[in-house]
Amino acid sequence: MAGLKHNFRELKIWQVAMKVAKMTYDVTSKLPVEEKFGLKSQMNRSAVSVPSNIAEGSGRGGNKEFQHFLNIAISSSFELETQLLLAKDIFDIEVELIIEQIHETQRMIAGFKKSLGA
Repeated sequence: MAGLKHNFRELKIWQVAMKVAKMTYDVTSKLPVEEKFGLKSQMNRSAVSVPSNIAEGSGRGGNKEFQHFLNIAISSSFELETQLLLAKDIFDIEVELIIEQIHETQRMIAGFKKSLGA
């Protein structure tokens, strides 16, 4: 799209966040059916929020607005990490690999925010 400073599809942080969202859906598919409207739904929403906010921020007018959406994205990643740890404790689901990817996403978002002047 003309005039945009950042094409979200080309941003490594968005690509990694998309990978985390897909991994989350794989993890939540292993949760019990009765969690469909509970933890499963919340985890999927948190996971989708991360790349969605990166994409939305990239379409905003300036770096300050983009930083705001990056803050939301990183907050959602911490929310997702907490939910994954809870799912591990309650349902004994393997989450270490996805948490490593979340930590990588968090580091990348923090670094990208700095590059925008945060």
